[in-house]
Amino acid sequence: MRYSDLAADSDCSIAQALGVVGDAWTLLIVRDIAGGVDRFAALHERLGISRKVLSARLNLLVEDQVLEKRLYNAHPPRFSYHLTPAGWGLLPVLVALQDWGSRDLLGDGSVSATSEPGGPEARRVLALVGTRVPQLTLTSAVGVPTDPCSPATWTVLYCFPGAFAPAAQAYSPDWGAIPGARGCTLESCTYRDRLGEFTERNTVVYGVSTQSPDQLAGFAAHERITFPLLSDQDLRLTGALRLPTFRAAGVDRLKRLTLVIDGGRTVRGVLYPLPDPAGSVEDALALLDSLTRPPGAESQSSV
Repeated sequence: MRYSDLAADSDCSIAQALGVVGDAWTLLIVRDIAGGVDRFAALHERLGISRKVLSARLNLLVEDQVLEKRLYNAHPPRFSYHLTPAGWGLLPVLVALQDWGSRDLLGDGSVSATSEPGGPEARRVLALVGTRVPQLTLTSAVGVPTDPCSPATWTVLYCFPGAFAPAAQAYSPDWGAIPGARGCTLESCTYRDRLGEFTERNTVVYGVSTQSPDQLAGFAAHERITFPLLSDQDLRLTGALRLPTFRAAGVDRLKRLTLVIDGGRTVRGVLYPLPDPAGSVEDALALLDSLTRPPGAESQSSV
């Protein structure tokens, strides 16, 4: 029986929402499908629950139009599962739960734009190495839907909490007191000034923030940022990869981190936490060189 069947207040939207996603396994299924795990066998292996429970939860999510089934094998019939618009709409809920768990269950309750090295959040982010970025698009500062991974080339994807043109005045009053929040303008301008070094390495650079495209456009114009800045205001990339966030000025904001992604959409390197915004650009170049250096080149150069 569903939670909503037991709720006395049938007009309560919280009760009705819990009737669809009130079971813990259900939210974990949505989490993994958002991350690109879309087939029954892979979900079964990933979650470690019984096939009967998984089948029942998937069927309910399809019935409630959170998921849709797509046939990928006709004989025997096999289906993959994908989020509907209603399903994508759950990602901010998952991000809020993750933020609360990181801050109040695994942390000390304080708001921070970074993490302690070696802590549970840092370990989770570093474990993204080997993860494949699912197919999705973000909106660029100029309003163009953009894949955050460049095909057939390397991508450096740096995530930052927020950067604004001076006239925007969009920082929260306590922004400077939040550990790790400051330095976004310096970081982006350093990438701008050293962009040629990434181009020489056959690498594209994207900056990602949960800001709106118009806010990013104002910042890019003011600071003459020539590479794309992408908006994840719907938290699709954030939710798919379970990127760390914090909440400031009523907005979920990405913590500062850098992903190095190969042409096959696989995360090959992660930099997190990043205490030095400007120095993170040099760190990204060094990580990129270590990943693209031909086998034996290091040993030969040291002879």
